[in-house]
This record gives sequence, C-alpha cells and structure tokens, in this order.
Amino acid sequence: MTIKLNHTIVHARSKRASSAFLTELFGLPPAVAWGPFMAVELANEVTLDYRDAADPTPQHYCFLVSEAEFDEIFGRIQEREIPYWADPGHRLAGEINTNDGGRGVYFDDPDGHILEIITRPYGSGP
Repeated sequence: MTIKLNHTIVHARSKRASSAFLTELFGLPPAVAWGPFMAVELANEVTLDYRDAADPTPQHYCFLVSEAEFDEIFGRIQEREIPYWADPGHRLAGEINTNDGGRGVYFDDPDGHILEIITRPYGSGP
C-alpha cells in the first residue's frame, strides 16, 4: 500500500506566530506561505498547514524524533520555561515518560494544541 498522509490543516489564532513557535522549537526551516496557509514541512514530506481561525479547537499532534532531537527540543522547552507533562491528561507535570523504552513529553502550543514528542513509536517497546 502506498497511501501516505500529505498534509493536515492546523487552525491557529495567528498562523505566523504558531508556525514560528513550532519551527523554532523543533529547529525546522521557517514556514512557507502558500495561499491562506503557513506550511511547515516535516522530514517525511508531510506538511502542517497553519491557517488563521478565530477560535481554534485544540487537537493533538505527536512527532517521532531521534534521541538527539529529543534532547535538543526538550532543552528548548526547558529554556523557554514551557510547562510539560509525561501524560496527555496533564497530570504528571514536569516529568517525561519512558513508554516503550523511549522518552516522551507533552506540551501545549500557543493555541492549546497538545504537542507530543516521542523517541519510540507506541507499541514498539519490549
């Protein structure tokens, strides 16, 4: 099967501010304007197309990263004093998880979207 996710639209109060938050935190190239969107391209050719919306509904976006990328991103989260949790319910504040033998952490973007970085896909551990 060759079906791949190509893009998804991320509603934001400010497409420029929200796409910059992600690209700066993740160390990605700046978003590119395309029509009504600010497109953030990920390594697997998927784009997150940020679009202005008056009242965005929070969504969840999970990113699989390498151990080195986790360290870099998590370092930026700590430097910027962004609150983070080990769980999506925001109960384990200031902690990371070790699910499936990897590391993971949840944090919110400026629009309340729950972002997650993990170093191992769910269900891949011992």
